[in-house]
Amino acid sequence: MALDFLLDDELVALQQRARAVAAQGVADFGRHNDSWINGFSKDFAKVMAAEGWIGMGWPVEHGGQDRPPIERVIVAEEMIGAGAPIAAMWFADRQMGPTLIAYGTADQQAEYLPKMLSGETTWCIGMSEPDSGSDLASLSTAAVRDGDHFVINGQKIWTSFGEVADYCYLIGRTSSEGPPHKGISEIVVPMDLPGIEVRPITDMTTNRHFCEVYFTDVRVPVENLVGVEGDAFKQTMVQLQHERGGIDRLVSNRALFEEAVSLADRTDPVIRQEIARLETGYRLGRLLVYREVLKQAPAGFSAATKAFCTEHQIRVGDFAARILGPAATLDTEWSRQVSYGPAYTIMGGTSNIMRNILGERVLGLPREPRA
Repeated sequence: MALDFLLDDELVALQQRARAVAAQGVADFGRHNDSWINGFSKDFAKVMAAEGWIGMGWPVEHGGQDRPPIERVIVAEEMIGAGAPIAAMWFADRQMGPTLIAYGTADQQAEYLPKMLSGETTWCIGMSEPDSGSDLASLSTAAVRDGDHFVINGQKIWTSFGEVADYCYLIGRTSSEGPPHKGISEIVVPMDLPGIEVRPITDMTTNRHFCEVYFTDVRVPVENLVGVEGDAFKQTMVQLQHERGGIDRLVSNRALFEEAVSLADRTDPVIRQEIARLETGYRLGRLLVYREVLKQAPAGFSAATKAFCTEHQIRVGDFAARILGPAATLDTEWSRQVSYGPAYTIMGGTSNIMRNILGERVLGLPREPRA
């Protein structure tokens, strides 16, 4: 007997509506592999806004709908699974909006949240640096106070949508005193300020959403500081939990899986067994994501959810490559999707880092003493 969640009638209706809107989005704007980072369409962001699917779980007093988190997961799964282009609104909906609601001032909320909800603004996250990837506390981009401004100097890398974003949510260092995780602050930086240079990075799959962003004497008003100056490390950790435990970490290449299944020889029992194994993986991953959004998982468990789900996506890519055979290297769209697999376990923190977080912060295992 199959074990699965049964959605009530309202959730089924939402799922069906989302499926229809996603299909229309693909028809109008094309299907995009990893659509939450590659499917950039301002027009489709406004479609999402018109449906009320941006800020679904945000509090009503901040323009949201205070809908159950499971509803957002249902909509997101249909969008990403179909390859609908949601990237222009995704980071604002997933991370920036909730962060500003939790830590921002009333003026910041009034200025930034409405345009997020309407799909008008796109946000990027200035987090990783060339010498500071998963170890966020080692970042060096400086934001030095000068009167009523911060003066920002430094470089960020792997900044998705840096080229097209209206704002960068910058993680910078406002003090070098004390332990590494101290002195870190979060600052909203308009991307049209003087001194910002953006260089898109074309990766091996020809995607161009990643960018290098250089800041040279960029002056940002102090009122753009979010939360407590020099004490934003915990804020950023909360933000990363939003990023790591989402359905996007599971179904980014679901469309590739379905295409491969449609072409597979399902009379072969070995192939049927592999399809069943991967479909089981999707169900297990969905359960992990549901635990996150329903707040049934322990604190920090999003690291385990991300590790399982992104490694599952690699297994999907490997399966598709075997089924597609030479076409997996000859067809541009398929080769791009198959080749992208390793990136899943790197973005948002590598699997090794996720396992460290799980061991230390969730299981309470001791650190291995250094030699």
